Amino acid sequence: MMPFYGDVDQFRDAVRSVIAQDSRDWRLVIIDDCYPGTAHTEFVDAIDDPRVQLVRNSRNLGVAGSFQRSIELATADYLVIMGCDDLLEPSYIRRVTELLEAHPDASYLQPGVRVIDGSGAIVLPLADRVKGWYRPHPNAGVLTGEDLARSLLRGNWTYFPSIAWRREAITSFGFRAEYDVVLDLALQIDIAMSGGALIVDSDPVFRYRRHAASVSSARAVDGRRFREERRFFDEAARRCEERGWTRAARAARHHWSSRLNALTRLPTAVAARDRAGVGVLLRHALRLNPADAG
Repeated sequence: MMPFYGDVDQFRDAVRSVIAQDSRDWRLVIIDDCYPGTAHTEFVDAIDDPRVQLVRNSRNLGVAGSFQRSIELATADYLVIMGCDDLLEPSYIRRVTELLEAHPDASYLQPGVRVIDGSGAIVLPLADRVKGWYRPHPNAGVLTGEDLARSLLRGNWTYFPSIAWRREAITSFGFRAEYDVVLDLALQIDIAMSGGALIVDSDPVFRYRRHAASVSSARAVDGRRFREERRFFDEAARRCEERGWTRAARAARHHWSSRLNALTRLPTAVAARDRAGVGVLLRHALRLNPADAG
């Protein structure tokens, strides 16, 4: 599944990377979220492959809406909600299918990922170095229960567009409309609390494009991202405490990686003279309530 609203050239490369798979057992559904122009539709119309289908939303649904639409349109046992600017290595489908079939009780799989910039060059910016610090050991295998929740709440080291989901697991929960930035983490915590399991693999079969135009990056400087994260972590801490998952609850309350991320955004907010944004970032980094900031 590939929700589309973005750069047409990168979209073309993403589609071509699916067609180039060394396994033929796939179907690509492109979900056009009312993107203006016709260049993207003309490109798809010229593809002579019945496995490639384009569906246009009747209205712009946004990020969460298009993700939910992806679930609704999926029919296979496994699905990937791929970014329209990301790339699959030729062995992606073969590798993740083998692993999911070898672990029939697992709900989803995080494959190995390489990060690329806007031009396609492999990079390792700070955000992805931090993800590497939090990522479990390559031999972690399968994570479940509190171990899975704590790992994710310490720092979300997963790459949502690269994840392969068992359809029955993801359709049980779906995406929450109130989230834009942490909707994938919220879904994973729901799965962990339901007894689901995550397969961790180190084989780099996915290329994730990191660029400043993402929703999470755009919302970070003025603090909108961190207001959303604060709500999510407070809720996650309460749910973990009710379940008796004390280590996971502690990770949610502290949310160190999120707070450190807020600190790294402060110079940009200060340079923009965004007093409100600076306040939100400081409150999040110092874990203050709004009234505590004076």
